[in-house]
Amino acid sequence: MILSSQPRYHSAEMTHPSPPRSRSSAPLDGVLVLSIEQAVAAPYCSSRLADAGARVIKVERAEGDFARGYDRLVHGESSYFVWVNRGKESLVADLKQADDVALLRRIVARADVFIQNLVPGAAARAGFDSAELRRQYPRLITCDISGYGEDGPYRDMKAYDLLIQCETGLAAITGVPDQPGRVGVSVVDIACGMHAHTGILQALYQRERTGLGSGIAVSLFDSVADWMTVPLLQFDYGGRAPERVGLNHPTIAPYGAFATADGKQVVISIQSEREWRDLCVRVLERSDMAEDPRFESNPKRVAHRPALDDAIGAIFSGWTQGEVTARLKAAKLAFASVNQVSDLSEHPQLRRVSVDSPSGPVELVAPPVRVLDPQTLRPVPALGAHDAAIRQEFA
Repeated sequence: MILSSQPRYHSAEMTHPSPPRSRSSAPLDGVLVLSIEQAVAAPYCSSRLADAGARVIKVERAEGDFARGYDRLVHGESSYFVWVNRGKESLVADLKQADDVALLRRIVARADVFIQNLVPGAAARAGFDSAELRRQYPRLITCDISGYGEDGPYRDMKAYDLLIQCETGLAAITGVPDQPGRVGVSVVDIACGMHAHTGILQALYQRERTGLGSGIAVSLFDSVADWMTVPLLQFDYGGRAPERVGLNHPTIAPYGAFATADGKQVVISIQSEREWRDLCVRVLERSDMAEDPRFESNPKRVAHRPALDDAIGAIFSGWTQGEVTARLKAAKLAFASVNQVSDLSEHPQLRRVSVDSPSGPVELVAPPVRVLDPQTLRPVPALGAHDAAIRQEFA
């Protein structure tokens, strides 16, 4: 369900095979990006550049980016593809054909940013070695995205989101005590795309000051290894990694989910001793718990979590979710409902944006970065929709 009260933005009309490139208010207006990309990580990065006004030429093989075939749920389009490919131009090119390689080289000569996420070494073999491109075009910014990096013993291993979640230990600290779990979205690809996006913006800013481009390399593994820093430090210096605790925080208590009388769940988060006392006195109406020596500090509450959770759970189970959240809100304590995706679809805080696709308008989640000027997101391209215009322009 889509709420009519949600704020709306609208994409540019699909009246011309090439998206408009004159957006004076857009921060990256005039920036040309050539991206030989597939799947999620690189497209996520380039889609955010396109959102900011950059012209992104997406190079696809004859059968298209394989993410186009992940599903057919959005008017026959892939949910993954429409999410991370809005605002781009689609150019079909074969890196084994001399004429197509020459075309891409002409585009690179005029580009500000070159992105690729082919298997390590493939871009170089096709004539698009990043270091060599920067030598020829000193203002060019290159971004190489890979699974494990351009060197090291895992360099040539195939890498996908779930594989990296497992390889970095993320799956080992996710899930319930009985077994590890996968984070429910493509968090590895998103992390890598975000790091690549940040690196490109930094390089563009540096070029404004120095006049020179730079080379960026980002891997799926490094991106999530960085996010695993706290569990790693806890293991390296504390001798123990966080345990899997489901919908609980491993080192803060009470911070987790509790069932209510109507079969729903509420997550509470207590961050200080003042909040702990407020929870006991104002919400639970159990001032004695605030004085219990087992619960007098966060480390002790964590150590006695089963008894703590049982006491809180027994009280919450006698109230409905609405009654629990009303008490928490009155006490100004942090809480959240354990929602389903269907609840998110109707969430009053959710902002959506309407973007055109080859099969019709798609309601996407609005970009999280809000800007003062009205935001116009451009269409999702059909495969090869811009071939003729691009080939003529860069002949």
